[in-house]
Amino acid sequence: MPSTGLYARHLAAGAKMTEFAGWQMPVSYTRILEEAGFARRAAGLFDLSHMGEIEVSGPQARTCLQRVLTHDLDRLPVGGGQYTLLCREDGGILDDLICYRLEAERYLLVVNAVNIDKDWLWLRQHCPEARAENATLSTGLIALQGPQAAVVLQGHCAVDLASLPYLGIVTGEVAGAPVAVARSGYTGEDGFELFGDWDMAPVWDTLLAAARSAGGGPCGLGARDILRIEAGYCLWGSEITEEIDPYAAGLGWAVRPEKGDFIGRAALERLRSAGAACKRAGFLWDGRAPVRGGSALRTEWGEGVVTSGTYSPILERAIGMGYVPARREGGRLAAATGAIASADGKRTGRICPLPFIRGSVRSGRPRL
Repeated sequence: MPSTGLYARHLAAGAKMTEFAGWQMPVSYTRILEEAGFARRAAGLFDLSHMGEIEVSGPQARTCLQRVLTHDLDRLPVGGGQYTLLCREDGGILDDLICYRLEAERYLLVVNAVNIDKDWLWLRQHCPEARAENATLSTGLIALQGPQAAVVLQGHCAVDLASLPYLGIVTGEVAGAPVAVARSGYTGEDGFELFGDWDMAPVWDTLLAAARSAGGGPCGLGARDILRIEAGYCLWGSEITEEIDPYAAGLGWAVRPEKGDFIGRAALERLRSAGAACKRAGFLWDGRAPVRGGSALRTEWGEGVVTSGTYSPILERAIGMGYVPARREGGRLAAATGAIASADGKRTGRICPLPFIRGSVRSGRPRL
């Protein structure tokens, strides 16, 4: 089982390791709830080197990527990033990813770890005219997330972070090491993702010390899951799969059929016109014990399923996401609202809007 270039650093910090997407990754260093608090209150440091990085370049790069991605690359400037999807011909989601435009004819795709091989084969099949490189095993990735992330990073970075917009990316140095700095993340907070050499130990050491001085610290996968559920972000394999389409998942905004033909466009147009049979929703449960993914639930108009569940330390109660049957009024889709209950009737709650938490990247605090 492979490990990242920071494996020794995780062990030295007392990390509890686990298998995730075929990688040895830290699930926690101290207490998961404490680590989630690092990112919400100060700055949390994450090792994301298990994520996939695929570079696509050359004169045909834009044309090829327009053919396979749902978003419109003509909206993407050099130095910008875009959340987008890879879809099958029937509209099912192969993966969700971030596409960065590094140069006029050079793009970086950051894909989910579990889908690296699948995405790579799909791109090789459908983008033969472009140059493609799977740079996963030569690229390290560290994320610094939280309301103090910019302050912590700026002290060790030559890049002017104040001028870097959300999903912007720029090259520079952090702790003397060459990196690409992107203003992005998976927590709902302001933050940065740093792409560099496989061994990013000097960068990790510098930022960890700075984060701790600011009241933060290292964060594992356990905290990452709490943070992304609070922020209402999908996880591939839970909220999104090849059997889920973007409209059911609430990701229709990342589909741009007006750009022209692309893989899955015809099916996605039909799905949009017909209306989704189910919709992703947020669940606010009574009590503290989470209702975990895979659990069935009941609504007043049909049965649904929980895809993710956790305890929110900010809301001090159990939250989750999942799918409920689309509710219709007069033949039109209506907002998913109302009471819910677990299939055995022992847990009750209600459907609520997403996200649960409006972090610093969106301005504010808990929305509930």
